[in-house]
Amino acid sequence: MKKTRILSKILYAITRSLAWIYLVIALYGSFAWITKTNIQIGDTTTTINYPFTDISFLILDNNWSYFLFAFLLPVLSYTLFFWLLSNVFKVFYQEKLFTQPNIAHLKRFYSANLIFPIVLVAFSSFFIAIEKGIFIIIALHLVLGIFIFIISEIFNQGLSLQNEQDLYI
Repeated sequence: MKKTRILSKILYAITRSLAWIYLVIALYGSFAWITKTNIQIGDTTTTINYPFTDISFLILDNNWSYFLFAFLLPVLSYTLFFWLLSNVFKVFYQEKLFTQPNIAHLKRFYSANLIFPIVLVAFSSFFIAIEKGIFIIIALHLVLGIFIFIISEIFNQGLSLQNEQDLYI
């Protein structure tokens, strides 16, 4: 169990860091787009540069629907994904695994993976063209959601057994 805790702590730190990085990218991209700061606008593309440089950081189509539905919505969605994933890893380095808060973390993660990808792609399809490869990503999120759902059910059973054992003592 010691190896699991160490690995979970490392993965927690990595995924929580990725969540913050995605959030900073979304905030910086939005700030640059709205204020036209550190940006180069072409006929069909807008290039957002790294802060205080002329080096390209983000290359986006030059329209609001692309910015909102092909950049901002996916980046914020992956911010949420990595935040929830870090909470899943946090579950596995707790002293007591089978607790209601830990099960709640798992439920939030599998619910988000089962619902958000389909809803977000369906909603975005009204405003932008959806690439074929996105359906592979949706399928991966669905498989991940189902896998964590199964783990959540195991945790529910473990919590029931733990509560039952506590009654005997």
